[in-house]
Amino acid sequence: MATENAAPERVTFGRGYNVWIMGIDGTWRRNCILKAVSAVDAELELEGSIEGLNLKEFFLLLSSTGLAYRRCELIRVNGSEIDVRFLKSKGKTKPRREEQLEA
Repeated sequence: MATENAAPERVTFGRGYNVWIMGIDGTWRRNCILKAVSAVDAELELEGSIEGLNLKEFFLLLSSTGLAYRRCELIRVNGSEIDVRFLKSKGKTKPRREEQLEA
């Protein structure tokens, strides 16, 4: 009997993708490179030091305006590389379009 791989599929970028991490309160922001991503986690290479930053919970900004983002928590640090896990949103999700039309 074949066993299925339970790990989510991960996409690795050859040259990386420029992104940013930002504190939940917006007091700090750092440039970084997205090296690999899946539905539940990502691997980043940081530009600059993370010393003194609160990385318990932060945002991964996928656009320079901050309109595309994911809430993250730090999993592992290896020099300038970090692994992060995406967190689920704590609030209710927006109702689907079909539900809005029925109301």
